[in-house]
Amino acid sequence: MPLTPILAALADPTRLEAMRILHDGGEHCVCELMERLGASQSRMSRHMGTLKAAGLAVDRRDAQWVRYRLNPDLTPELRAMLDAVMAAAKAAPSIEERNAA
Repeated sequence: MPLTPILAALADPTRLEAMRILHDGGEHCVCELMERLGASQSRMSRHMGTLKAAGLAVDRRDAQWVRYRLNPDLTPELRAMLDAVMAAAKAAPSIEERNAA
């Protein structure tokens, strides 16, 4: 997969923050992402659609909610690149930290 769509997906602050959350390896409900990132359901769905289209996230439906997680099928090269981006992102305050200040 070309890097351009992946880097473009990560260039948006809300999507980068969503990936910071998903990077813990867990599964997260869209309702949790909305609350933690201060995004509406439609806005969060659009952002998550972009991350899915880039191959970074996968989802599953759970009744009325959708749960997201990091794509377990990332190639080792893409996983290493994502890990590097996440390491760099940890140096900056998250949306949650900025909103709490």
